[in-house]
Parts: sequence; structure tokens; C-alpha cells
Amino acid sequence: MGFEVTLFASGLSHQRLIRVAPNGDVFAAESESGRVRVLRPNPGQPASASVFADGLRGPFGIAFYPPGRDPEWVYVGNTDSVVRFAYRSGDLKARAPAETVVPHLPTGGSHRTRDVVFSPDGRTMYVSVGSASNVGDAMGKLSTSELQAWQSTHALGAAWGNETDRAAVLAFDPQGKNGHIFAAGIRNCVGMAVAPGSGELWCSTNERDGLGDNVPSDYVTRVREGAFYGWPWYYIGANEDPRRRGERPDLKDKITVPDVLIQAHSASLQMTFYEGTQFPAEYRGNIFAAEHGSWNRSKPTGYKVIRIIVKDGVPTGEYEDFATGFVIDDRELWGRPVGVAVDNDGALLLSEDAGGTIWRVTYSGNAAQAR
Repeated sequence: MGFEVTLFASGLSHQRLIRVAPNGDVFAAESESGRVRVLRPNPGQPASASVFADGLRGPFGIAFYPPGRDPEWVYVGNTDSVVRFAYRSGDLKARAPAETVVPHLPTGGSHRTRDVVFSPDGRTMYVSVGSASNVGDAMGKLSTSELQAWQSTHALGAAWGNETDRAAVLAFDPQGKNGHIFAAGIRNCVGMAVAPGSGELWCSTNERDGLGDNVPSDYVTRVREGAFYGWPWYYIGANEDPRRRGERPDLKDKITVPDVLIQAHSASLQMTFYEGTQFPAEYRGNIFAAEHGSWNRSKPTGYKVIRIIVKDGVPTGEYEDFATGFVIDDRELWGRPVGVAVDNDGALLLSEDAGGTIWRVTYSGNAAQAR
């Protein structure tokens, strides 16, 4: 009890990821329209909206650089590149044309979202790139030497066919140089976040389809440098995908198991750490994740925002429903959560792309005073 939901913005066009600038403005990626909007909070009424940049190619990830209170650039992850715009706090429109930072990201097939986040020291830019297919449908068999090159040298290009540099998190310096594969075998890391304090990279991941209603789980996890998470041969540890049976028995015991398993086909999208002080004290350091909802499950699941429990920086593996009510019945819904962010007042912003709205969740209960 004590939570209240109010409309923050409406009339958006299939917005996806949202991020809050240090000055409190909210940046939203309208991927299908090729735009990034700035939403400026108006106390007591919906936010005012401005187009920060348009003419983009499937923009999704948004990051402010350098980290801290006074960024000089806004980075945007297009589906095929990473670009950046010169920025000063309070800008409602890009002050100059985009500069290309990473000119070529792999494209084609499935999974077009590219999130962008920076390490706390600003030295590393992480870019997520999902697989081109469900289970490497068009790829040939990868030899042991090729896999070793893929994992151990982390050199871009050390993979195969149309899955080259995909199902992975890539790492670059802020100028887009020194690219390498940071972690691999992650089918579709849609949303990324960096943990406060530890600086650990986390991914919110959509796992593969076609194995039934309940297999395999989506997941939210810490991402270890050099780790391999199984795709396409295995999932959630040493569980072999029957469609690639017998191809890579040597990998069975080399897979990193993700931290938090989410109900299969929930379509886990953006995630964010809660570092505000408005919510009850036990929420601090926890994760909020948007579950877009299933499209291929006999009984729908997802369509909600969940709270993932983290204690002393370590996930317990548990999560609970936080914001629900988007589903009317098994055939009808009014909202599909896509983005989550924490504003400068400690309220949670959540966006949904079925109706083009962003909502603001505040807390005024007594527990907010208990620190």
C-alpha cells in the first residue's frame, strides 16, 4: 500500500527504452518512427514533449556520456550503428548532426534492438546485439578452434555467417574503437544496466522459442567478461537444445548459468536499478524489469513490471510482481510494458507501447520514511 500511479506522458509512437538525463528530462526512443523524444516533467500535468533527433534507424539504446552530472554527449544505439549527439544539460533538440561512433553493427534477421551503456569510469561502452535467428537456424557447425577464437580472443569477426558478432555483448571505447566480444551465447540481451557500486554489467534477456510453453526461462543476469551463456547449443546451463543435439558436447560444462530465471516467454525488456529514496528502504538496490508479454504461449504471461530482489549487491534469484493490470483477459490487453527508469525524485517511470503512454509510480506511505 502507499503506491500511486499517474500519467506522465501519452501520444507517443511505439516508444521503447526510456532513460532519465541528469537534469531530470526523460529521453524516449520511438524505434519505428526513427526518433528520440525528450519529455520534460510538468508537476501536476503530463510532460511536454520535444523531438530531440529524428531520421534514425531503429533507435533503441540511449546513454549519456561522460557518466556523471554534466554529460557532453547523448549516444544512441541504432539497429546498424552507434551515433552520438553533442549535448548540454537541458537541450530539447540536438545542437548538431549526429557523429557516427560505431559505423557498422550486424543487421538482418531477428532482434533489431541495440542497447548502449557505459562503465562507471566511462572507459568502456557496452553494446548489446541479439541473434539473427531463433537457434542459429542458418549457421553451419562451429569448429572447436573457431569457438575458442570467438570466446578467448574476443576479436570481432571471430564467429560465423549471419550470426557473426551477434547473440553477444560487444565492448568498445567511447570513440567506438578497440571493439571486442565481451560475453557471448546470450540470445537477445534487450536491456542492459550497470549495477551501482560494483559496476557489474547486467542483461535482461529473451531466450529461444519453439520448445514449449515453459522452456526455456527468460532471464536477468550479471554478465561476466569472457563468459559463454549457451546459445544456441544449450540453455540455462547444460540443458541441450534438441535442435542442435550432439553438436557441441565439449561445451556442456563451460556455460555460465544466469542469475534470475523469469517465466518463459515473458519477453523481458528494459531493466533498471532502484537507487532512489522515495520507495521503502528494502527496494534500494533492487531491480525493476519490464515484461513485454508473450506472443506464442497457450496462456499469456508477462505484461507487467517485476521487482527483482538483490541483497548486498547479489541477486537472491527471487522476483515478485510490482505493476500489473495491463491484461483484461486472455485475448485482450491495453498495455505492454517496455521501459523502466527512475526519475530524480525517486519515482519509477514505466512505459508501454500498446497505447503509447508512460506512467509514473510514486510512494507516500510511512515506510518511505524508515531508513
